[in-house]
Amino acid sequence: MAIWQWAILALAAVWALQSFGVWLQMRHYTDVMKGISNKYSEGYIGAGNAKGRLGKGVIVLVVVDEALRVERFLQMSGRSVFAKFARVPEYEGLPLDALRDASGPLGRAETGVAVATARAIEQIDRARGAGEEATTAVLRTAEKRA
Repeated sequence: MAIWQWAILALAAVWALQSFGVWLQMRHYTDVMKGISNKYSEGYIGAGNAKGRLGKGVIVLVVVDEALRVERFLQMSGRSVFAKFARVPEYEGLPLDALRDASGPLGRAETGVAVATARAIEQIDRARGAGEEATTAVLRTAEKRA
C-alpha cells in the first residue's frame, strides 16, 4: 500500500476512536442526569458549561431544593473524553444566592467553573420563572474574569 493509503487508514482509526470516546462521555453524562433526576425529584437542576482556551472545558450540574439550597454540586473538567463528574461538597448546603455572589465561594474558583456555574444558575432561574435580571449580573461578572 502507498503511504497516503496508510495515512487515510490511520486517520479513519483515530476518528473512530474519538467517536467512541464521545459516545462514552455522552453516556456518562446521560447516566448522571438520570440519576440526579431520579434522586432529587423535588427542586431544580441546572447545567452549565464553559469552554477553555486550549480545549479544557468545564460542565457543572447544580441541584437545588424548593428552598433554593444547593443539594448537589457536580463538576466535570478536563481535556479528554475520560473526564468524570466529581462532587464539590464545599458548595453543597449553601443557599443559591451565595453562589450568585461574586465575592462568595465561587469568587475564588477557577474562571471556567464560575462561568459554568453562572450558566447553571441562569437555567435554574428560567425553570423557576424568575426574571432574567437575577442572573444577568452574575453571568456578566463571571465572564469578565474569563
